[in-house]
Amino acid sequence: MWDHFEKIKDNNNVVVKDKCIYCAKIYHCETKKHGTSSLRNHMFSCLKNPHSKETRQSLLTFQAVTSLTDGQPTVGEIGTWIFNQESIRRALVEMIIIDELPFRFVEGIGFRRFIAIACPRFIVPSRWTISRDILVVYEEERLKLKSFLRGSSHMVSITTDSWTSIQRINYMVVTAHFIDSEWKLHKKILAFVPVTSHKGEYLAKTLENCLLEWGLRDVFSVTVDNASSNDTAMGFLKKKLVSWGSSTMRAKYLHMRCIAHILNLVVQDGLKDCDSSVKKVREVVSYVRNSPARLKKFRDLADWLSIEQRSSLCLDVPTRWNSTYLMLQSALTYQKVFESLESDCFFKSDLGNSISDFMD
Repeated sequence: MWDHFEKIKDNNNVVVKDKCIYCAKIYHCETKKHGTSSLRNHMFSCLKNPHSKETRQSLLTFQAVTSLTDGQPTVGEIGTWIFNQESIRRALVEMIIIDELPFRFVEGIGFRRFIAIACPRFIVPSRWTISRDILVVYEEERLKLKSFLRGSSHMVSITTDSWTSIQRINYMVVTAHFIDSEWKLHKKILAFVPVTSHKGEYLAKTLENCLLEWGLRDVFSVTVDNASSNDTAMGFLKKKLVSWGSSTMRAKYLHMRCIAHILNLVVQDGLKDCDSSVKKVREVVSYVRNSPARLKKFRDLADWLSIEQRSSLCLDVPTRWNSTYLMLQSALTYQKVFESLESDCFFKSDLGNSISDFMD
């Protein structure tokens, strides 16, 4: 015991107390009054004793493996748990990635209070440490995926799209789809990078660099939308795959057109026959949504009219054909509210004949 405790003597040079050299906790140890059992127990349980980690007893935990449906209980197994700063920190990083939480989440008062109660020994990292840890996890997972793709003979299908952000920066994303040896479908994002232009040659060069970086030569198909620049990009990429000697049927069926984009074009073309009616609904819905005061008044009227539907008004977007249907559906649900707003002079003066035509 004396290797871990400091003796405290009285005026007669008799040992009466011991102080832990790690945490400075004091115990009584007078001869014939106190034994060394309490000292021994503290030596094994002292949180600051570096020698107690190997001898400290583990805690039993129930670790869930999978959850069965049809009312069956959760399948799990009994395991052991020992405090590990690095393991908890890794789990925290994975939680932030999976739940898409901001980095400043770890500096929140509520989260730190929760950790202080749940696991007081855990040292909460800063947001800067979390950002570095996420980059480390990204590199690890990237190397694992790259090793898997290069070591397997699976055919890979690619989907890609590009767009321009509100900062006027062009971006392109490349996603790989493949089936593993257990016949499970996987979807992995390979690249999310800025591109110089939306022209076909730039898109093709970016896609080629991505395939070379990941070592992907067995490409089954590439799915893109119907933009003319994609036709140019696919023509360039077909020549590259044929030159690599790894294409299927000399890349004859490489270029696949996005069915969702085709459906959207068909629906948008069909909506032109009733474009005037849809436009009136769009104007009325947009007017209500563009002001917090108008939206509050709209909700108050809905409550007063006892409308049970709690969904908000939807405004359609050109790239999602089903959003127009959702907008019309929500507008019909709140038809009585719009009838009440028609008597509002401010509402009617701003929209002119749109509200009356909409009600008709």
